[in-house]
Amino acid sequence: MQHEALQLVFDGRLIFPPIENPQNILDCGYGSGAWAVDVAEKYPDCQVVGVDITPHMQPDGVPRNLWLQADDLNDPFTFPSNEFDLVHSRGVVTGINKDRWPSYIQDCVRVCKPGGWLQFVEPYHNIQSDNGTLTNDHALRQVSTYFSHAIGDVKDIRAPMRLGEMMRNAGLVGVATQMVQLPLNGWPTDPRNKQIGEMFNKPYKDAIASHCQYPFIEYLGMDMTEAHILFARARQDIDNPSLKPYIAL
Repeated sequence: MQHEALQLVFDGRLIFPPIENPQNILDCGYGSGAWAVDVAEKYPDCQVVGVDITPHMQPDGVPRNLWLQADDLNDPFTFPSNEFDLVHSRGVVTGINKDRWPSYIQDCVRVCKPGGWLQFVEPYHNIQSDNGTLTNDHALRQVSTYFSHAIGDVKDIRAPMRLGEMMRNAGLVGVATQMVQLPLNGWPTDPRNKQIGEMFNKPYKDAIASHCQYPFIEYLGMDMTEAHILFARARQDIDNPSLKPYIAL
């Protein structure tokens, strides 16, 4: 997910809980490192640790108070208990295994200080239409449905819709959830959401092939040509403003 676009969605807010002077922050699934860099720069006296499964290219100008490391979030955390004022987790829904979610949240709770906070930001990759014109005949809906079926035995794309429930089941209190609509092209009429849709358009089109090619071929038995024809048609649907496509966040 593009950090700049999400910052527009969140009105520039990096952290939602009322934290004034954090000392230690953990960023799970740091991706490009943009969120971690921004937080480290905003809180120069805070030690920020970013974890992701692969060592991504280091972002330019990494602050001295930021450490980025490679680790598999499906494995139990090795961090000490009661270590972090905030545990931030974003964009890991297709990385966390289906049966890992309860223990993943428990790990986040364990390494969080008493009185600390957890902040989860996850997309629900079930593409919808704001006006109901996206049907099962559209390639975009087919890609969305096939993707859910292809990875359904090992991943839970519906996990974002149950995060609040899972956090309460982990014993957390003061849990607040919010769902927002992420347009996938410039179909909204208000300037802010139109800009958000335009910013998400290309990354989401690019993600179709990068996320779907392997599971479609490996688990659904599609051949390469069939899959890429479907992806091309789905990208056309994403560009179609009359369909008003969006995902929930």
